[in-house]
Amino acid sequence: MKHRIVVLGAGYAGCYVAGNLARRLSAADAEITVVNAEPDFVQRLRLHHFAAGREIAAPKLADIFAGTGVRLRIARITAIDPERQVVAVADADGGGELGYDTLLYALGSRVAEHGVPGVAEHAFNVAARPSAIRLRTRLDELDGGRVVIVGDGLTGIEAATEIAEGRPGLSVTLVARGELGARLSAGARAHLRRACDRMGITVVERSTVAAVEDGKVVCADGTVLASDATVWTAGFAVGPLAAASGLEVTEDGRIVVDRTMRSVSHPNVYAAGDSVQAIGDSGRELPMSCASAGYTGVQATAAIVGRLTGREVAKTKLVYTFNHISLGRRDGILQPVDDKGQAKRTYIAGRKAARIKAGILWGSLQANFHPTFFVPKRRRRVVTGPDAPAITTVAYAEKAAV
Repeated sequence: MKHRIVVLGAGYAGCYVAGNLARRLSAADAEITVVNAEPDFVQRLRLHHFAAGREIAAPKLADIFAGTGVRLRIARITAIDPERQVVAVADADGGGELGYDTLLYALGSRVAEHGVPGVAEHAFNVAARPSAIRLRTRLDELDGGRVVIVGDGLTGIEAATEIAEGRPGLSVTLVARGELGARLSAGARAHLRRACDRMGITVVERSTVAAVEDGKVVCADGTVLASDATVWTAGFAVGPLAAASGLEVTEDGRIVVDRTMRSVSHPNVYAAGDSVQAIGDSGRELPMSCASAGYTGVQATAAIVGRLTGREVAKTKLVYTFNHISLGRRDGILQPVDDKGQAKRTYIAGRKAARIKAGILWGSLQANFHPTFFVPKRRRRVVTGPDAPAITTVAYAEKAAV
């Protein structure tokens, strides 16, 4: 009987892991199923581009997994029962249950409302495609309107600069909880401020938003900002599914894992991406990011393959070394950080940083769209004898790029 691997979520982490497991495990021994609510691969890193008016690719997951042997189930995950080893799903046919022997949880994150009144009712976000579509539609309706971006993290900065550049008729305000670009080096902060000035972005610093209302944003100090479209980018949070399933999770709902991304409470469950609490090689938690999704996905893949084939589980890198920020299409900042997550003095800015960020976006799409992109030749590794593992691997003439 084939070993059943079920991957929940087909974002940057889930899609990558599923494709690489299919590439590295024998199809005769392992059956891989991916469950995702949407039929397309969503480039979450570029949803602010889409909202601002750009067109971005949305490859069909069926095309991505064509020829890999991966089974695709378009469905919404409603529950996980790790004791029975089943996942409950709902789809157009009514849904049902999927059994698994190994589970990879990669359902990502969503926008964090932080209990602020009115965010759900009156604010837009770029954390998911449906919300990005709604924002784009709203921006299309505005003529000389006012847009307020709440949150000056990487998402907020990129959304503000992209909208300001792509829709110059709009007035854009960015609300920062502290100093603008506080996590950047002094030189990078100065470059960011010049970019905002050049694009006409009004920056409101050291301000906390107390409520979002129809047509306005209310700050804790009583300041009221008129807004025709409020974009909420004040962080991310995970959904309640993992906690409800009985998996051991952190206070904020992320799955607690060991160094190999294996659940500490249920050893046949792995996690990758924003939904996992991953401790990096520096001893600090990796932040929710595409880069972290890549590193945790690589480690989860190595662990699953190693354990299923009876090999030593490789420990791959778990690092976070850069912040990459686009400032519109032709400007950007590449900020190196140290082991404590603090900005180093050196940085790259301008067109060169923009080109690097564009290359990262292209690479993140290609790594998922072509599961065998970097591996042109392959041959089956045959394992015999009494100590042979139950599952064989597929070895490649060239080492897979990770």
